[in-house]
Amino acid sequence: MLGLTGYLMRLAVSSLLFVTSPGGSLADVQEPSGLWSGPMRGETPATLEGAVVIDLPGLEALLSKQPLLVDVGLADKKPENFPQDRLWLPTHRSIPGSVWFPGAGAAALDAEQEAAFLRRVEELVRGDRSRPIVMFCRPNCWGSWNAGKRLVMNGYAGVHWFPGGIDEWQEFHDTVPVEPDKAWDTAMTR
Repeated sequence: MLGLTGYLMRLAVSSLLFVTSPGGSLADVQEPSGLWSGPMRGETPATLEGAVVIDLPGLEALLSKQPLLVDVGLADKKPENFPQDRLWLPTHRSIPGSVWFPGAGAAALDAEQEAAFLRRVEELVRGDRSRPIVMFCRPNCWGSWNAGKRLVMNGYAGVHWFPGGIDEWQEFHDTVPVEPDKAWDTAMTR
Protein backbone atom coordinates (compact mmCIF):
# COMPACT_ATOMS: atom_id res chain seq x y z
CA MET A 1 0.00 0.00 0.00
CA LEU A 2 1.13 3.52 -0.76
CA GLY A 3 1.12 6.27 1.80
CA LEU A 4 -0.45 9.67 1.21
CA THR A 5 2.76 11.01 -0.32
CA GLY A 6 2.89 8.10 -2.78
CA TYR A 7 -0.74 8.61 -3.67
CA LEU A 8 -0.24 12.33 -4.31
CA MET A 9 2.85 11.66 -6.43
CA ARG A 10 0.97 9.05 -8.47
CA LEU A 11 -1.95 11.43 -8.87
CA ALA A 12 0.38 14.19 -10.08
CA VAL A 13 2.04 11.87 -12.61
CA SER A 14 -1.27 10.56 -13.89
CA SER A 15 -2.57 14.14 -14.18
CA LEU A 16 0.50 15.07 -16.18
CA LEU A 17 0.00 12.06 -18.45
CA PHE A 18 -3.68 12.94 -18.79
CA VAL A 19 -2.81 16.44 -20.02
CA THR A 20 0.10 15.46 -22.27
CA SER A 21 -1.01 12.11 -23.71
CA PRO A 22 -1.38 12.27 -27.48
CA GLY A 23 -4.38 10.58 -28.99
CA GLY A 24 -7.02 11.52 -26.48
CA SER A 25 -8.07 11.20 -22.89
CA LEU A 26 -11.04 10.18 -20.82
CA ALA A 27 -12.56 13.59 -21.49
CA ASP A 28 -12.83 12.57 -25.17
CA VAL A 29 -15.22 9.67 -24.46
CA GLN A 30 -18.77 10.91 -24.80
CA GLU A 31 -21.62 9.53 -22.72
CA PRO A 32 -24.03 7.43 -24.74
CA SER A 33 -27.67 8.42 -24.40
CA GLY A 34 -28.57 4.97 -23.09
CA LEU A 35 -26.64 1.95 -21.93
CA TRP A 36 -23.27 1.18 -23.53
CA SER A 37 -23.53 -1.94 -25.68
CA GLY A 38 -19.98 -2.00 -27.05
CA PRO A 39 -16.97 -3.78 -25.54
CA MET A 40 -17.14 -3.81 -21.74
CA ARG A 41 -13.42 -3.03 -21.35
CA GLY A 42 -12.13 0.32 -22.60
CA GLU A 43 -12.04 4.00 -21.82
CA THR A 44 -15.21 5.28 -20.20
CA PRO A 45 -16.61 8.81 -19.98
CA ALA A 46 -15.55 11.05 -17.12
CA THR A 47 -19.24 11.67 -16.34
CA LEU A 48 -22.48 9.82 -15.72
CA GLU A 49 -25.46 12.12 -16.12
CA GLY A 50 -27.77 11.92 -13.11
CA ALA A 51 -25.05 10.45 -10.89
CA VAL A 52 -22.08 11.77 -8.94
CA VAL A 53 -18.66 10.57 -10.10
CA ILE A 54 -16.35 9.99 -7.11
CA ASP A 55 -12.73 9.13 -6.53
CA LEU A 56 -11.24 7.35 -3.51
CA PRO A 57 -11.38 10.38 -1.16
CA GLY A 58 -14.99 10.91 -2.25
CA LEU A 59 -15.85 7.30 -1.46
CA GLU A 60 -14.08 7.46 1.89
CA ALA A 61 -16.10 10.58 2.80
CA LEU A 62 -19.34 8.96 1.66
CA LEU A 63 -18.84 5.83 3.79
CA SER A 64 -20.08 7.68 6.91
CA LYS A 65 -23.51 7.86 5.19
CA GLN A 66 -23.60 4.05 4.87
CA PRO A 67 -24.10 3.84 1.11
CA LEU A 68 -25.08 0.64 -0.62
CA LEU A 69 -21.84 -0.54 -2.24
CA VAL A 70 -22.58 -2.46 -5.45
CA ASP A 71 -19.81 -4.40 -7.20
CA VAL A 72 -20.84 -5.48 -10.71
CA GLY A 73 -17.49 -7.01 -11.72
CA LEU A 74 -17.59 -10.23 -13.65
CA ALA A 75 -16.81 -13.55 -12.02
CA ASP A 76 -13.58 -15.22 -13.11
CA LYS A 77 -14.11 -17.81 -15.83
CA LYS A 78 -12.53 -21.21 -15.59
CA PRO A 79 -9.66 -21.38 -18.09
CA GLU A 80 -10.30 -23.77 -20.96
CA ASN A 81 -7.08 -25.67 -20.27
CA PHE A 82 -7.74 -26.00 -16.54
CA PRO A 83 -7.06 -29.63 -15.48
CA GLN A 84 -10.29 -31.58 -15.06
CA ASP A 85 -9.00 -33.34 -11.96
CA ARG A 86 -8.39 -30.04 -10.09
CA LEU A 87 -10.98 -28.12 -8.11
CA TRP A 88 -11.81 -24.64 -9.48
CA LEU A 89 -12.26 -22.26 -6.55
CA PRO A 90 -11.98 -18.64 -7.73
CA THR A 91 -12.25 -15.93 -5.10
CA HIS A 92 -13.68 -12.49 -5.87
CA ARG A 93 -12.32 -9.78 -3.58
CA SER A 94 -14.12 -6.48 -3.13
CA ILE A 95 -14.63 -3.48 -0.91
CA PRO A 96 -15.80 -4.56 2.58
CA GLY A 97 -19.58 -4.41 2.91
CA SER A 98 -20.19 -4.66 -0.84
CA VAL A 99 -22.97 -6.58 -2.48
CA TRP A 100 -21.72 -8.42 -5.57
CA PHE A 101 -23.91 -8.62 -8.66
CA PRO A 102 -21.60 -10.31 -11.20
CA GLY A 103 -22.49 -9.21 -14.72
CA ALA A 104 -25.24 -6.78 -13.71
CA GLY A 105 -23.56 -4.07 -15.78
CA ALA A 106 -24.19 -5.78 -19.09
CA ALA A 107 -26.30 -3.71 -21.46
CA ALA A 108 -28.05 -6.81 -22.72
CA LEU A 109 -29.72 -8.11 -19.58
CA ASP A 110 -32.95 -9.86 -20.44
CA ALA A 111 -36.14 -8.36 -18.99
CA GLU A 112 -36.27 -10.89 -16.14
CA GLN A 113 -32.64 -10.23 -15.13
CA GLU A 114 -33.09 -6.45 -15.26
CA ALA A 115 -36.24 -6.73 -13.14
CA ALA A 116 -34.37 -8.94 -10.65
CA PHE A 117 -31.51 -6.43 -10.41
CA LEU A 118 -33.85 -3.48 -9.86
CA ARG A 119 -36.01 -5.43 -7.39
CA ARG A 120 -32.95 -6.49 -5.36
CA VAL A 121 -31.50 -2.97 -5.24
CA GLU A 122 -34.93 -1.70 -4.16
CA GLU A 123 -34.91 -4.25 -1.32
CA LEU A 124 -31.38 -3.36 -0.25
CA VAL A 125 -32.14 0.38 -0.04
CA ARG A 126 -35.48 -0.42 1.63
CA GLY A 127 -37.38 1.62 -0.96
CA ASP A 128 -35.30 4.77 -0.39
CA ARG A 129 -34.30 5.76 -3.93
CA SER A 130 -32.37 8.74 -2.58
CA ARG A 131 -30.06 6.58 -0.44
CA PRO A 132 -26.45 6.79 -1.64
CA ILE A 133 -25.55 3.86 -3.89
CA VAL A 134 -21.98 3.40 -5.14
CA MET A 135 -21.50 1.46 -8.37
CA PHE A 136 -18.06 0.04 -9.18
CA CYS A 137 -16.06 -2.80 -10.68
CA ARG A 138 -12.58 -2.31 -12.22
CA PRO A 139 -11.04 0.68 -13.99
CA ASN A 140 -11.97 1.05 -17.67
CA CYS A 141 -15.07 -1.08 -17.19
CA TRP A 142 -18.37 -0.03 -18.67
CA GLY A 143 -20.24 -2.44 -16.38
CA SER A 144 -20.39 -0.11 -13.39
CA TRP A 145 -21.22 2.83 -15.67
CA ASN A 146 -24.10 0.85 -17.21
CA ALA A 147 -25.40 -0.34 -13.83
CA GLY A 148 -25.33 3.25 -12.53
CA LYS A 149 -27.08 4.48 -15.68
CA ARG A 150 -29.70 1.75 -15.31
CA LEU A 151 -30.46 2.95 -11.76
CA VAL A 152 -30.59 6.62 -12.82
CA MET A 153 -32.97 5.72 -15.67
CA ASN A 154 -35.19 4.00 -13.08
CA GLY A 155 -35.51 6.98 -10.74
CA TYR A 156 -32.61 6.52 -8.30
CA ALA A 157 -31.33 9.91 -7.14
CA GLY A 158 -28.41 8.88 -4.91
CA VAL A 159 -26.28 7.08 -7.50
CA HIS A 160 -22.51 7.49 -7.25
CA TRP A 161 -20.07 6.02 -9.76
CA PHE A 162 -16.60 5.04 -8.56
CA PRO A 163 -14.71 4.39 -11.83
CA GLY A 164 -11.42 3.56 -10.05
CA GLY A 165 -13.21 0.61 -8.50
CA ILE A 166 -11.57 -2.20 -6.61
CA ASP A 167 -8.12 -1.40 -8.00
CA GLU A 168 -8.14 2.16 -6.62
CA TRP A 169 -9.61 1.00 -3.31
CA GLN A 170 -7.00 -1.67 -2.69
CA GLU A 171 -4.09 0.73 -3.17
CA PHE A 172 -4.88 2.05 0.33
CA HIS A 173 -7.33 -0.40 1.88
CA ASP A 174 -7.83 -4.13 2.21
CA THR A 175 -10.38 -6.04 0.18
CA VAL A 176 -12.38 -9.02 1.39
CA PRO A 177 -13.71 -12.14 -0.34
CA VAL A 178 -17.36 -11.78 -1.37
CA GLU A 179 -19.93 -14.17 -2.76
CA PRO A 180 -22.52 -13.27 -5.40
CA ASP A 181 -25.76 -11.89 -4.01
CA LYS A 182 -27.98 -14.99 -3.72
CA ALA A 183 -31.10 -13.40 -5.22
CA TRP A 184 -29.09 -12.06 -8.16
CA ASP A 185 -27.21 -15.31 -8.65
CA THR A 186 -30.52 -17.19 -8.85
CA ALA A 187 -31.86 -14.74 -11.47
CA MET A 188 -28.69 -15.08 -13.59
CA THR A 189 -28.77 -18.89 -13.64
CA ARG A 190 -32.39 -19.24 -14.77
